[in-house]
Amino acid sequence: MERIRLGISRCLLGENVRYDGGHALDRFLRDTLGKYVEYVPVCPEVECGFGIPRESLRLLGNPQKPRLVTSRTGVDHTDRMEAWAHRRVTELERENLCGFTFKSDSPSSGMERVKVYDDKGIPKKTGTGIFARIFREHFPLIPVEEEGRLHDPTLRENFIERIFTCRRYCEAMDDKKRIESLVAFHTKNKLLLMAHSPKHLKPMGNLVAHAKELPKRDIFAQYERLLTEGMSVKPSTAKHTNVLHHIMGYFKKELSADEKQEILGVIDQYRRGFIPLIVPVTLLNHFVRRYNEPYLKEQTYLNPHPLELQLRNHV
Repeated sequence: MERIRLGISRCLLGENVRYDGGHALDRFLRDTLGKYVEYVPVCPEVECGFGIPRESLRLLGNPQKPRLVTSRTGVDHTDRMEAWAHRRVTELERENLCGFTFKSDSPSSGMERVKVYDDKGIPKKTGTGIFARIFREHFPLIPVEEEGRLHDPTLRENFIERIFTCRRYCEAMDDKKRIESLVAFHTKNKLLLMAHSPKHLKPMGNLVAHAKELPKRDIFAQYERLLTEGMSVKPSTAKHTNVLHHIMGYFKKELSADEKQEILGVIDQYRRGFIPLIVPVTLLNHFVRRYNEPYLKEQTYLNPHPLELQLRNHV
C-alpha cells in the first residue's frame, strides 16, 4: 500500500502559521502517524491572504451560517474566506485524499463546537469553521476528525481505521469500478464492518449480493455511502467480542478442548476490561497462521493498521 494522502491543518505539523505567529504541533500526527501518511497541509487563513501575525478572527451571528469577522476591529471576511474555500476544495480533488485532520476550535478549520458569538458578545460552542464546513459539504465521503478528539484512544483508532479503509477501497477499485472488485473488497472487510456496525453490514451485503441486478452507478453510490456511515460508527467491546467469537467458530474442528478454553478465557478477560483488544486478536492470528485458514488470512479486521501505531493496546 502506498502512503495514505491525508489533509491536515498546517499548524498541527509545527508550522508557525497561527494568528499569533505560533503553532499547535501534535507530535502523534507528525511523528507517529506521519510515518504512514503523506500530508497535504492547508492553512485557510494564510492561504486566504491574511498575514502572520494577524488580528484573530471569530464567528459571529447565526450558528448555521455565521459570519467570519476580526475580533477587535469587526471587519467581515466571510465572503473572502468562502470564495477561497470553494476554490481550494476544487483543487484538493486532485490530491486523492483519504481523510483530513482539522485544528479544533478554529473559526476557519474547527470541525464542531467552535465558539459563535451573538450580538451581545456572548459565545456558544455551536459552530463549524468555514473551511471545515465547505470541505465536508464538498467531500461527504472522506473521513474527517480534529486533533483534540484524537486524544481519545477510541476516537483515534476509529479515525485511523476509517482512513486505512478508505485507502483500501480506492486501491481495490483502481479507477475502474468493477463489481468483482467490490465483492472482493466487501469479503475481505466483512468482519471489520461487523465490528463497527452490523446495522450497515446487512444492507451492504444485500447490495453486493444483488449487484448485477442494479445499475452500476447506483450500486457504487449506495455502497460508498453505507461504507462511510458504517465505518463512522465506533466499535464497542460488545461488538468486538461478537466478532472474536465469530472468528473462533472457524476453528471448531481444529482446536483442542484446552485451546478452546484458552481463547474463550482471553476473550472474556477482554470483555470484562482486564486486557486490551490486541491480546485476543494476537492469539487468534496465531491460530489463523497455524491452521492456515484462508478466509481469515484475508480479513482486514485482524490487521487493519500497522501494529506500531498501538491503536488496540488501550483498555
